[in-house]
Amino acid sequence: MLATLAVYGGLFLAAFLAATLLPMQSEAALVALLLADYPPWLLVLVASVGNVLGSTVNWWLGRELLRFQDRRWFPVSPAAMARAQARYRRWGRWSLLLSWMPVVGDPLTLVAGVMREPLRVFLPLVAVAKTGRYVVLAWVTLRYVGA
Repeated sequence: MLATLAVYGGLFLAAFLAATLLPMQSEAALVALLLADYPPWLLVLVASVGNVLGSTVNWWLGRELLRFQDRRWFPVSPAAMARAQARYRRWGRWSLLLSWMPVVGDPLTLVAGVMREPLRVFLPLVAVAKTGRYVVLAWVTLRYVGA
């Protein structure tokens, strides 16, 4: 029981950290556990929840970053921020469906926080993207690698 909890906890932690701005990945852990015959639906669920929560940390950090926008060292002027927010409101929220992508996905979730994306909009879009990636990875692994 404790070993099983450690396996799922490790996957959750790997997925959580992989979604932050830290240079981590969770796909290898998921594939290894899929090949070790753990229940795919549970692995996808654990990885998805961890990854979405990690992305939510990025969103929160982005929102908190705005507290420093009146400082001299802040890299974006108020006018530029207003223009960026207007553009983001028009097209940007749908970019969160790309939050599953390596390299660009995690910064997108930070930008969503900076752009004041409401959590009620952020969470479903990121959840669809992150869960979709894990579902496809599990399917490919079980269909082609685990066969």
